[in-house]
Amino acid sequence: MTGYLYQCELALLELAERAWDNATIEVRMELLDDIEFLDPETHTPLELLQSKHREAAGPLSETGKDFWRSVASWIDALKALSDPSAATMPLLRLVSTQVAPRDTFFHLLRSGPDRDVRKALTRMEQIASDADGPGTTAKDRALFIALAPERRYQLVNAMIVHDGAPVMSDLNPSLAKELGITPSGHAEAALDAIKGWWYRMAVELLERKNPQRMRASVGAQELACLRDEVLHRYAEKDLPITETLRNLTEAELAGYEDQLVVSQMRWIDLPDDEIAMHLRSYHHARAQRSAWLRTFKITPERLEEYEQELHYEWERTFRRHTRRLRNGTPDAERQEVGQEVLDDTMDKVASKPARHGSTTAAWIGHGTLHGLADQADTTHPDRALGWHPDYTDLCKQREEQEQ
Repeated sequence: MTGYLYQCELALLELAERAWDNATIEVRMELLDDIEFLDPETHTPLELLQSKHREAAGPLSETGKDFWRSVASWIDALKALSDPSAATMPLLRLVSTQVAPRDTFFHLLRSGPDRDVRKALTRMEQIASDADGPGTTAKDRALFIALAPERRYQLVNAMIVHDGAPVMSDLNPSLAKELGITPSGHAEAALDAIKGWWYRMAVELLERKNPQRMRASVGAQELACLRDEVLHRYAEKDLPITETLRNLTEAELAGYEDQLVVSQMRWIDLPDDEIAMHLRSYHHARAQRSAWLRTFKITPERLEEYEQELHYEWERTFRRHTRRLRNGTPDAERQEVGQEVLDDTMDKVASKPARHGSTTAAWIGHGTLHGLADQADTTHPDRALGWHPDYTDLCKQREEQEQ
C-alpha cells in the first residue's frame, strides 16, 4: 500500500520539479508505466518512470525482480509506442529508495561522470543470460536477451537509475522545497492543501471506467496555478485585476437585451441606467474570471467555491426579505422587495474574496452574482438565483414564451 501511495506522491514531486523549467509538461499514471511525462503537443511520452519503494533501503540487486520487471514493462511499453527509434526513444527512469553499489550496472546507469552504457549493457547481458539466475526473473530476463543487439543498446542507453530516493516518510520536505513552501506556521497546512488536491487528481487519472471523472493527464500549469493559489491564501496576496471598469457602449448593452440577466432586473422594475450599471459589473467580471482561468491565476474549483459562497449570501438575503410576503401581495410591492434583495445582496458580497486571504474588487462579486442570475433557467436549482420573489415562475413563463 505504501508503494502505491509513494507512486502518487513521487509523481507530484517530479511534476513540481519540472514545473519550474517547463510549465507545459503533463503527467499521467498507470497507462504505459507507473508514471509518464508527456510532450504537451503530441501527448507522446518523453519519459517512462518506474517507482520502487522499499522501507529498508539496502542495495539494489542485479538479479532482483524490481529491476527486471521494470525492464519487461519498458519493453512492452515501447512496443505499444511502435518501438520508437533511438531519436524518439523516451527516457526510461528507475527511481528507487535503494542504493546502487559501485560494482553493479546500476551504478553505471546513473547520470553523471561514471555513466558507462557499454559496460552496463555487457554486465546486464551476462546477468540476463545466466541459466542459474533466479526463476522469478527468468521470463523478464529472457525478454531482454531476445531483443536484437542494437535494440538492447538503445534500451539501455535510454535508462537512468535514480537510486537513494527519499522514502515515503521523508518526501514532505522535498515536496515543500519544490513547491516553494517556505518554513512558517502555515507550511504544513499549505502542503496538505496541495496534496489533497493532488490525490483527487490521481483518482481521476486512475479511474478510467467512469468517463465523467476520467482525465488523460495533469499539466504542470495546473499544479503551478494551485500552488500559487494556496501560497497566496496564506501570504494574503491579491488576484491581479487586468480589466478596466468602464461604461459599456450602446452596442454592448444591446447585446445583452435578450438575456435572462436583463429580464431578471426588469422583473423588479429597475430603470435602464441601473441595469446598465449592473451589466457593466457583469461584463467585466466575466472577462476577468476568464482571464484568471486562462492565465492559471485561479483554479476552476476555487471559482466554483466562490460562486457557492456568494449564492449562500443571496439565499440568506432572499429568504429574509420574502418570508413576509403572501399570495395576495401586490406586484408593485413584490418588485420593491426584489430591489431590496438585489441591493442588500450586492452589499453582502462586496467584500467576499475570490481567493482566501486576498482582497477582491466589489464588482467581481456583483458581476459573478449576475452571472448566476443569467443561468437561473438552466442551472441546477441549488445554483439558481434571482431578485424577484417569484423569479422561478417568471423564468418558466419566459422559457414557455420563447418556445
